[in-house]
This record gives sequence, structure tokens and C-alpha cells, in this order.
Amino acid sequence: MRGAIILLLLLNLAAPAAAQRQSLGAFFQWGAFEEPGRCFAIAEPERSLRPLEWKPFASVGYWPDRGARGQLHVRLSRQKREGSAVLLKIDDRTWQLIGGGNNAWAPDRRVDAEIVAAMRTGVDMTVETRSASGARVRDYYLLRGAATAIDAAAIACAR
Repeated sequence: MRGAIILLLLLNLAAPAAAQRQSLGAFFQWGAFEEPGRCFAIAEPERSLRPLEWKPFASVGYWPDRGARGQLHVRLSRQKREGSAVLLKIDDRTWQLIGGGNNAWAPDRRVDAEIVAAMRTGVDMTVETRSASGARVRDYYLLRGAATAIDAAAIACAR
């Protein structure tokens, strides 16, 4: 069931590219996919407010042509309030992300690497900020399967 939800999520992210997208597998709450020029591991939050305009997710992407490896991207469940911090917490570690609107990223490659390493051994991940209306936004992810999905994406883009 969870794998089907992930597949539906991804089909909504980029409809024109969907015909060229190849599933690399579903790993508990995480899925891995390959499409021309990129590979990624992705999951939707276990708990969040679900907006109608978009689907929230967390992903780790690889773009071989750009030399980008293991980049975190989070689509928040609500628009972020301008000037509000976005905090990502895995177990007992916390990082501040950058971004705007409903998107957030690690500030640099070093932080990407730290977060991905923590995702590999962590139990859960929470992303928090304040919405444009000032309400607290908290998206909660389970990390079971994340390491395998990240590995599948990395291997697919290393070929």
C-alpha cells in the first residue's frame, strides 16, 4: 500500500517525465526512481497537513551530469513564512535548512552529507518551520528503508 502511495506521489510531481521514469524499488516508506539525468530516493511524510496544491515529500537526489550527489530536497506541507527557519531533526541532531516558499534544502554539500549519513542510521526525521499564517508546520518521516532507497538511487546514477 505504501509503495503505491509513493508511486502516485511521484506521478503527480512531473507528469511529462513519468513516461520515462523507472522504479528502482519500494523500501518500506521510501521509493527509489531513475529518470533521464537524475535518480532519487523519496518519501512522503508519515504525518503532516496535506495541502491540495502539492504533495509534501523528502528526497535525496543524484544528477551525474551536474556532479551533484546526495542532495536533500524537502517539499513542505505548507508555505514557509518569510524569515522563518526550517529545522530538520534526525533523532537527537538538528540542522537548519535554507529555502523559501514550500521548498527547503541543505545549505551546502557538507551538510547534505551529514544529513544523508544520519538518515542511514536514524529512526525518524522531522522538518519544522512556521507557515505564512504563523502556524507551526511539522512534517514527520519514518527513515526505515531510506538507506536502501538512497543506495538504489546512487547505484543507478553511477552506471
